[in-house]
Parts: sequence; C-alpha cells; structure tokens
Amino acid sequence: MLKRLALATASLALLAAPAQADEPAEQTRGEAKLADMLEGRVVGEPQNCIRTIGSRPFTRIDDTALVYEIGDTLWVNYTRNPESIDDDDVMVIDKFTGTRLCRTDQITLRDRLSGFFNGVLFLDDFVPYTKSDANS
Repeated sequence: MLKRLALATASLALLAAPAQADEPAEQTRGEAKLADMLEGRVVGEPQNCIRTIGSRPFTRIDDTALVYEIGDTLWVNYTRNPESIDDDDVMVIDKFTGTRLCRTDQITLRDRLSGFFNGVLFLDDFVPYTKSDANS
C-alpha cells in the first residue's frame, strides 16, 4: 500500500513539472530597459568585433548587457557574465587594439569610490540592431 502511494505521488509530481516549466519568466528591469531601446529595430548577424569611434561610452544595463551606438545601429554585447554589469563600477578596457573592440577583449571592473578591483567582464559577440525601414 505504501509503495502504491509513493508511486502515485511521484506520478503526480512528474505531471505537474511540465506545467511549471511552461510558465514564462518575468522580465527583469534591465531586460525591460533593453527591450525598450531595441523596440522597432531589426536584429542582424552577430560579429566578433566592432569598430569603435573616439571615446564613446557604452550604455550599461545592469545585469543584462552593454550597448554601443554607432549611427543608426545599436551593438549589444550580452557578455558571458552579465550579472557583473553594474553602474557602480568603472569599466577599464584591458585589451583595446586600435579602433576595434573584439569578443576576446576583457573589461576590468573597478569600484567607483575605492578604485579596487571588482571583477572582469568577458565580452561575447556583438549583435547589431538597426532601425527598420518603416521606422527611418
């Protein structure tokens, strides 16, 4: 009897699990901010490197991504560790060669007040989002 009850309980648990997995996850504040920035834009083919012009800053979206704007294109780098993106840190690009920033480059994070090392951001592919013809 006890064995049948245990099997029945296990069966119910297995039936309930897929229903929980199908529920959509709620967007974080950073994901919502990025979605607003990308609204009306069309995603392009990810690139290993982007050409950087002057000293334009990244837009940091906490716990989500870095965004670099060139003309009508927003280049989004989700990084390999987006949870480390935080406005409280100063970003120092370690391996910046010429006018390109590549997925192999790293960004050192320093505490804004003390200047102490606070981690590293590992870049990933840069994904372009351009304004669609309808929005131009």
